[in-house]
Amino acid sequence: MTSPTSAQGPRRATIASIAEETGVSVTTVSKVLNGRPDVAPATRERVEACLARHEYRPRVRRRPLKGQIDLVFHQLNSVWSMEIIRGVDSVAAPARIEVALSQLGGAHRLPEEWLDGLLDRRPLGVLFVLCGPSQSQQRRLRRQRIPFVVVDTDSVTPASVPTVGSNNWNGGLLATRHLLELGHRRIAVVSGPKDVLCSRARVAGFRVAHDEAGLAVDPALVRYGNFYVDAGFEHGMDLLSGAARPTAIFAGSDLQALGVLRAARRLGLDVPGELSVVGYDDVPAAAWVEPALTTVNQPLSDMAVVATQMLLDLARGGEVATSRIDLANELVVRDSTAPPVRSSPA
Repeated sequence: MTSPTSAQGPRRATIASIAEETGVSVTTVSKVLNGRPDVAPATRERVEACLARHEYRPRVRRRPLKGQIDLVFHQLNSVWSMEIIRGVDSVAAPARIEVALSQLGGAHRLPEEWLDGLLDRRPLGVLFVLCGPSQSQQRRLRRQRIPFVVVDTDSVTPASVPTVGSNNWNGGLLATRHLLELGHRRIAVVSGPKDVLCSRARVAGFRVAHDEAGLAVDPALVRYGNFYVDAGFEHGMDLLSGAARPTAIFAGSDLQALGVLRAARRLGLDVPGELSVVGYDDVPAAAWVEPALTTVNQPLSDMAVVATQMLLDLARGGEVATSRIDLANELVVRDSTAPPVRSSPA
């Protein structure tokens, strides 16, 4: 069959086609093109050879972008938010793009009046963090040619919605495996809102780790709340006040973990001697609390960087190579976890 572009010569190489040919991610090719140092030398050499072979040239931009992007949080009151803001600013500031900041007071869906105001302003694009537009609102944004990207989505998004997140399921798995390998057998999990995708994904990873170890999960040890200190403290007090208390708690955020640590202190429990605690996110404060917090590193700033780059590419009229990017996370072991000093209750 004749290629539709055969009369005009071979199809122009794209970042996606270079990534496919070299067996690396689109992000890795982008890092090579931008001269980022965090690429293995052998990988960089392979990608650069492929770029040279195809005589790849970045698409010429017709004009620089002018204007602002909107950064919309479902709620803006934590160090978690600051890591996102820092990542967005690291891309927007060098491009001389202004960032307008707003939040929805804890809601995950946009009020229509808020969207009306945004459409009147006609920003270059919108970054939604743990929130997003409904399908009808997505259509309104597209009709006005306002691109949008969702960061750390609160629910399953269709392929047509560009989304950047991290592997929350794997994060829950890593945290729980660590506690099981230390010898803990009665482990509680305190996650975020049950209607938020990342909360459920982390609990799913928690459950799979137990399945791998041939252990049942006690339903009384699975808790949902919010991602803030108050939920960690309240659930921590409840979980740790009973006779059959857990020997370890996996918290769905570092802020929740701080609440659990406070509950343990209130009840006179030593961490990690009598209770191990694992957090999630690895915000800067996690390394400074006492004891320093074992946590899952969620690359919040990097997620924001990738999402902002995607948004600006869309604002320039480009296309995204893939609609869903999940960045890797890793376990950071510090001082808040240790083997249990006694056998878990049966």
